Amino acid sequence: MTQKFSRRSILKAAPATLAGMGMIGKLERLDARARGDGTESQSKFKLGLVTYELAQDWDLETLIRNCEATGFEGVELRTTHRHGVEPSLSKPRREEVRHRFEDSHVRLVSLGSVCEYESPDPAVVRQNIEETRRFTELAHDLGAMGVKVRPNGFPPNVPHERTLEQIGHALAQCGEAAADLGVEIWLEVHNPGTQLPANIHRIMEVANHPAVGVCWNSNDTDVVNGSVKESFELLQAWLRSCHINELWRKEYPWRELFGFFRDAGYQRYTFAEIPASCEPLRLMRYYQALWQSLVS
Repeated sequence: MTQKFSRRSILKAAPATLAGMGMIGKLERLDARARGDGTESQSKFKLGLVTYELAQDWDLETLIRNCEATGFEGVELRTTHRHGVEPSLSKPRREEVRHRFEDSHVRLVSLGSVCEYESPDPAVVRQNIEETRRFTELAHDLGAMGVKVRPNGFPPNVPHERTLEQIGHALAQCGEAAADLGVEIWLEVHNPGTQLPANIHRIMEVANHPAVGVCWNSNDTDVVNGSVKESFELLQAWLRSCHINELWRKEYPWRELFGFFRDAGYQRYTFAEIPASCEPLRLMRYYQALWQSLVS
């Protein structure tokens, strides 16, 4: 997840600010689904929404309705939120959820789990691998493309390289389970200790599985001398998903990032992960307009 900093104070001024501002997956079937019609390529990637924090209190009906009203084409359902889409869901309810999205203009793209694999306790790691498997089964039943997982820092008194390799080996196991179901695992570039692109690169080298990719997270640590070029080049080969945050933040080179996505032929989703607002539809419309101006 993105760091909060002073998000809520920024958000109060966001509508006025915005108004004034005017790889690739290796599994062919999944890439066809990412294009939206299974056959023809789309010219651009798409805008989606993570249900963290803006939509965490919305039920599915509200979520879909608000996304349709504001031009958000896909969603990532983060676990524990009001939408209620969890591995405990019954088979009939899974069918209902799948059909609700299929009957809308909003794609259920991914499930945002909090599964992580850095614990020095092997039993905890096994538990998280099993939970990931349950999420991949849910994603399959719902027609979602991916399950987002994360590294969550380095445990104390354990060499960093050992932890990175442990996470990579766990991801390879998760990838095996996911591939059997036609689903991908997306490793979020997460936590101040593990989010450095060089660390994610090492994890992915160890994982070495075609069903395991990276979810770009738009962290400040991506930026080196004002550019994300170095970080992007480290992770481009595994890019499957992307979280974006406050597009009005000038400290992050959004236009450059989107240019790299476009040049790489990325045709999936950039998911907005933005704070709650007392005027959510207004914020989403401003956000969609600003996003469009930056990707065009």
